[in-house]
Amino acid sequence: MRIGVIGLGAMGLGIAQVFASVGHAVFATDAQSGARASARDRLAQALAPRVAKGVLSVDDRAALLSRLTVVSRVEDLSPADLVIEAVVERLAVKQAVFGVLEPLLSPDAVLATNTSSLSVSSIAHGLSRPNRVLGLHFFNPAPVMKLVELIPHAGTDATAMGLVRGVTEGAGKTVVTAPDRPGFIVNRCARPYYGEGLALLEQGRSAAEIDAAMVAAGYRLGPFALIDLIGADINLAATEGLASAMADHPRYHIFAALRAQVAKGDLGRKTGRGFVMGEAPPPSDAAAIALRIEATLVNEAAWLLAEGGVSADDIDTAMRLGLNFPRGPFEVLAGYGREKVRETLAALEAEAPAYLKGRYAPAPMFA
Repeated sequence: MRIGVIGLGAMGLGIAQVFASVGHAVFATDAQSGARASARDRLAQALAPRVAKGVLSVDDRAALLSRLTVVSRVEDLSPADLVIEAVVERLAVKQAVFGVLEPLLSPDAVLATNTSSLSVSSIAHGLSRPNRVLGLHFFNPAPVMKLVELIPHAGTDATAMGLVRGVTEGAGKTVVTAPDRPGFIVNRCARPYYGEGLALLEQGRSAAEIDAAMVAAGYRLGPFALIDLIGADINLAATEGLASAMADHPRYHIFAALRAQVAKGDLGRKTGRGFVMGEAPPPSDAAAIALRIEATLVNEAAWLLAEGGVSADDIDTAMRLGLNFPRGPFEVLAGYGREKVRETLAALEAEAPAYLKGRYAPAPMFA
């Protein structure tokens, strides 16, 4: 298959690598000449550790690189059967890219957006063939992360879905269908992991002990170590975007501690200063901390499930693979039982300050 990629930053180049590595001809471009000029060298450098470890032969690396053609114009992508955009996360920019590209492609070609937060329906709006548009959300780094969210909008046709699912699964990815709603699956259902950690911090618990409690519960990283890894600025932007899209519902409350961290420039690993500057042993109430955070994870997933367009199994798969969680929220629910989660949410709602009232309102499955 001929695959086009627009955007040669880390994500776009990673997506190009994913498909070139399994034999597809990839044509890629970027608005910045420097990104185009350096793309092949950057990809070669990214592959170098695999060659050094003997995982990838020199000949196989050369073959992979030969399947990437960097072109200078969007018009040069016209032979592609599938084009994936990985440009800046702004609706107007993505709409403009697809508006230019669509008339150049075959009527059967598919346009895929790698957006992590924007409405796929809005991106498709105004195009002549919106039925050939869908979301294909890779996680960073794309060559490593197994999960890809496949997001149809209301008008996406089944043949486009089937083509893209087939080629993406053929590249070794696990594809889950996500609804075209704010945050899709992972970015939405992850919010309580960070948010409830921040709520506990606000109540006087330390970031280190909260993280220790979650590590003791089987999570590879606690919420604050994960914020530090992602970057507090990135986490804040994602939370702000979801809060705005969800009418500032208290489930997506933006806690002052996160804003303060960004204002100070203590963004995590990339600045050398973050929420977690040392380790702590699990506190005596580690199990209660884990229950609180996991109950809110379950509730958010249950609200998403109630809205339709997604399965419990896909939510669990997405959360395990997208965030390396040890278990998905519905697996958590099976462990605790509905009554335990319902009681936990009720207690949290009863004790919530005024600005968080409604945060812990149970999803319909707990009614």
